Amino acid sequence: AAAPAGLAAAQTQAEPSSSAPAATAEAGAEEESERQQGQQADAASPQDAELTPEKSDQSKGIKPNAGRGADHGAYSWTQSLQEVSVAVPVGRGLKGKQLEVVAGKQHVRVAVKGQEPILDGPLSEPIKADETMWNLSDGVVELTLTKAEGMHWWASLLAGGPAIDVQAVEPENSKLADLDPETRQTVEKMMFDQRQKAMGLPTSEEMQKQEMMKRFMAAHPEMDFSNAKIM
Repeated sequence: AAAPAGLAAAQTQAEPSSSAPAATAEAGAEEESERQQGQQADAASPQDAELTPEKSDQSKGIKPNAGRGADHGAYSWTQSLQEVSVAVPVGRGLKGKQLEVVAGKQHVRVAVKGQEPILDGPLSEPIKADETMWNLSDGVVELTLTKAEGMHWWASLLAGGPAIDVQAVEPENSKLADLDPETRQTVEKMMFDQRQKAMGLPTSEEMQKQEMMKRFMAAHPEMDFSNAKIM
């Protein structure tokens, strides 16, 4: 049974020596100690260099599922540029009136009445709460959330939750032709920027800034741009 989500029920120091030979020996010992420390640092640096890429990879997030979202134990979610779909298994044999499904501007809660909630927490980004719809199908609550700020991918459903690698998200090319011109242009720009970032190249916005700076420099040859940085 489909219903607006808002209608569901509520939510040690050695002493210095005075003799010259002793001082010379001490200086030699210090030089040897510094040499050994330098060798240790050189030996460690390759390992540090090897660890850096791994940390960078970890920061990107988990691989998105086929629906550009993620699958978790208690729920799964997918997304388009305009909407987020959430699937929450609650068990078969239940009816809509036995459930508590609430979606606010930046919070979502799904529970069986009288039991601990299955999904309950702040959303990572705001939604248009009054446009939220849900239905119960084969023991699974399916919510459709409309993004308040569209035209970009969510990294996670819940704030602080496991994040996906949004750079790995790409819509199916076969569907681009079905989009209206404005949306298609936005999607193509996102795809281009994602590829540029993956290759360490400037995004479309950064390229535009570079071009504007070059034009300004050409129009003002009397100015000194030797210390200018073109991002």
